[in-house]
Amino acid sequence: MQSHHLVLSAVGLLLLSACGNVPVESVKPEPLTTEEARDRSGGKIFGEDFLTFTPGRSSRNEGGGSAGIGVNGFLWRASLDALAFMPLASADPFGGVIISDWYSPPESPSERFKITVFILGTALRSDGIRAGVFKQVRDGDGSWIDAAVDDGTTTRLEDAILTGARQLRIASAQ
Repeated sequence: MQSHHLVLSAVGLLLLSACGNVPVESVKPEPLTTEEARDRSGGKIFGEDFLTFTPGRSSRNEGGGSAGIGVNGFLWRASLDALAFMPLASADPFGGVIISDWYSPPESPSERFKITVFILGTALRSDGIRAGVFKQVRDGDGSWIDAAVDDGTTTRLEDAILTGARQLRIASAQ
């Protein structure tokens, strides 16, 4: 039985070593001129609707989501508008996640807020968005500790984003 494995291993090595003698021809494509690239992409360097962040309808998506992002474009834009006063830590238009950095309002420097917004699809619907609001307050030692957020804060934020998204949709239809 061992000799059988030895023969198979030898045959495998012979076949593998035979592949080393096959000539490989390297072909480099010639670079395109700017005009050729523009012609192939329909007039835009990166192609039609590449990373389109403006809310509106494209020829490929009639649901309000932009062609370059995987979420509803109106909700995306309205979310960014609602969080415009805060510094952003991360914004992923393909996954539909916006995360703000900590923000302290000028009138209350001993508290700070962080907001996350999740856009859950391409439809402009009330269940297409989820937000989370986090609050911290400074204790006597100067450390930040987690604090409770008012019950209606998250709902008011989601409502403001939905209202802004509807207004953007109405404005784009005109």
